[in-house]
Amino acid sequence: MDSLIHQTAIVEPETVMGRGITVGPYAIIEDGAVIGDGSVIESHAVVKKWARIGEKARIGHHSVLGGDPQHLDFDSSTESFLTLGNQVRIGEGVTIHRSLYKGQTTNVGNESFLMGNSHVAHDSILGDRVILANGALLGGHVEVGDDTFVGGGAAVHQFVRIGPGAMVGGLAEISKDVGPHLLVMGRNRACGLNRVGLKRRNVSKQDINVLKRFFRELLTRPVKVKSLAEKLMEHIDEESSETIREFLEFFVSGQRGFARSQKKVD
Repeated sequence: MDSLIHQTAIVEPETVMGRGITVGPYAIIEDGAVIGDGSVIESHAVVKKWARIGEKARIGHHSVLGGDPQHLDFDSSTESFLTLGNQVRIGEGVTIHRSLYKGQTTNVGNESFLMGNSHVAHDSILGDRVILANGALLGGHVEVGDDTFVGGGAAVHQFVRIGPGAMVGGLAEISKDVGPHLLVMGRNRACGLNRVGLKRRNVSKQDINVLKRFFRELLTRPVKVKSLAEKLMEHIDEESSETIREFLEFFVSGQRGFARSQKKVD
């Protein structure tokens, strides 16, 4: 399949282009950029030379991919990258920065959807099927697990981890780690489990009940979360599901503390 490149677009000669690519009016693709088969680059989008885009991606109007990190000491000659997986959708006005470090990459996983005017800073790692709603902001070195939703206007501090299956409410202020499958809102307030997300991922009712118990033990009481998580790991059944192990393992590591319940639970 031939590519369709608008006559006003600028596609520099050393761009690596797959098959069946569409490039809209006034888009700019710099030398060295890699665009996978079947991708669409909409009008006025800018794909910097450091970007590596997978197959069947859709890059929205006025978005900028692979720009320099917003760091005072960054040397713009550093060879670092941005990598997008397959079937990623990028809304209008989205910005994603490349890594601070030579040979390293900021990464957005397969089938993720970054809605209009959201931002992903340098060295962040987003898993598969992550959704950032309009205006969501991720600081540098943020890690976001698979199947996570971050609401509109939410801001996530640098170096924060968000576990898989979590849901972050709109306008939330997140400066602490958010455990897997949690529903979080406001300023680091964990409200409970993301039950809708768990059901969509076909997690069993039995596992959901175990997660609910662990949530209450770890995050609704004045305990040392890491120490208690380690003790719980020692006592779970060897046949426990990966979902249960993943939940506890998250709380064994991390440096920023954890989003917790802010009200007493009986």
